[in-house]
Amino acid sequence: MNFIIGESRNQITLMPDSIDEYIDDNNSVRVIEAYINSLDLEGLEFTRSQPNDTGRPMYDPKDLLKLYVYGYMNRIRSSRRLETETKRNLEVIWLLGKLSPDHKTISRFRRDNAAALKRVFRDFVKLCMKLGLYGKELVAIDGSKFKAVNSKDRNFGFKKLADRIARIDAKIDEYMRELEETDSQENMASGEKSPDEIKGIIKGLSERKELYQTYTEELAQSGEKQKSLTDPDSRLMMSNGKLDVCYNVQTAVDKKNNLIAEFDVLNSPVDSNQITPMAEMAKDILEMERLAVAVDVGYDSSSDIAAAISLGVEVHVAGSDYDICVPVDDAEEAEIISHKDGRCVYLANRNIAVCPMGKILYPMYYKKASNDAVFTNHHACKQCVCRCHKGPRARRYDVPMAEADFSKEYDDKNLILKQIRIAPDKNIIRQRKSIVEHPFGTVKRGMDAGYCLTRGLKNVGGEFSLAFLAYNMKRAINILGCKKLIEGIV
Repeated sequence: MNFIIGESRNQITLMPDSIDEYIDDNNSVRVIEAYINSLDLEGLEFTRSQPNDTGRPMYDPKDLLKLYVYGYMNRIRSSRRLETETKRNLEVIWLLGKLSPDHKTISRFRRDNAAALKRVFRDFVKLCMKLGLYGKELVAIDGSKFKAVNSKDRNFGFKKLADRIARIDAKIDEYMRELEETDSQENMASGEKSPDEIKGIIKGLSERKELYQTYTEELAQSGEKQKSLTDPDSRLMMSNGKLDVCYNVQTAVDKKNNLIAEFDVLNSPVDSNQITPMAEMAKDILEMERLAVAVDVGYDSSSDIAAAISLGVEVHVAGSDYDICVPVDDAEEAEIISHKDGRCVYLANRNIAVCPMGKILYPMYYKKASNDAVFTNHHACKQCVCRCHKGPRARRYDVPMAEADFSKEYDDKNLILKQIRIAPDKNIIRQRKSIVEHPFGTVKRGMDAGYCLTRGLKNVGGEFSLAFLAYNMKRAINILGCKKLIEGIV
């Protein structure tokens, strides 16, 4: 029995095969074709969305967008590799109708349309919402570091610059001593540097020192803590247990199908103070008045959580529960404003007293003689600019024991007039990792997008718009199937 053999390359057929026959009905490229053809690129503000009236015809931006979405879905992000695929990949040949743009044209499209690519990502989120793929109940927020196009050697901070300048000074002193010794010798030993060579080295070191001093002055004037030379927007931050020059990419992921609802690219090395902006963007895209959000302990910022709560966000922070201050309601505000006579006001429903400066006083002990509860706050009074209390002791406010409630526990945190207890739901906290880490793992490993190819916050944002659009599209295909998703698009 013989092996299965293919057709002869020299065989001529009367009716050549149709390219469309090579692409199955359930192939993801048909989804890419249907979705991008449905877009209004002019409305999404893509550059060159209309053909030229004169001159050489240009490529349709829809074809270039199809090529990029296909590439990100299939681990091909480089413009040079995408150019190669247009000549050999049958799916790409079908998708582009045998077009083969050069790598410069492909790269320029991504660079020039960074903001428009973010709008395409949001448009696909809206489509998935219409198809019922977002639960809109619980969103997990987290950040991950992605390596920037900038090495650590080309990133400088004040300490690093000071160390470099000190080392250069030491080397200059060493070469100056060597130059003096060489000048004092009548005959120069073999292998030793000549005076001219030493002077050239000292000149080079001095120029480098001046450059580092310039960097230091630029940092001092700009107020920044770091300076990156290759990608000025990138910053040195901790990534996977080691320092590297990266971007901090924040995502808000919906619980129902692990679809990304919103994202943002930052150059801040920490996640704190990102709950409110990310939750606000997620609420806007999901069109929700109230939303539950789960975050890890890295987002633990009292002011940020208080701001998020005031926007109607239910915040669940991994870790122990604690008290947090939030703005008062209208009734309490009117009550507090009325203490112009210097008296404290007791809020029975909160079991706290509010002093004339708006500081919260907590129940500390009671006096048997008068049967009154004593409210104080040593920490607040110590830092207060109003010396309404006498001596080193904190201001005291007495409340009848019948009204005070000592069964409640209070933290020593003050100060925005009303305290509430943040108690995270342990079930929600347990789900957080499985929700928000899924997209990062898929994008970094499955799609080979764990590092940046572009430079600058704007361009990197456009790059991750493509990556997260491709991720959401793959998820939607896996959930609905190609045919059903195409029906939803059309």
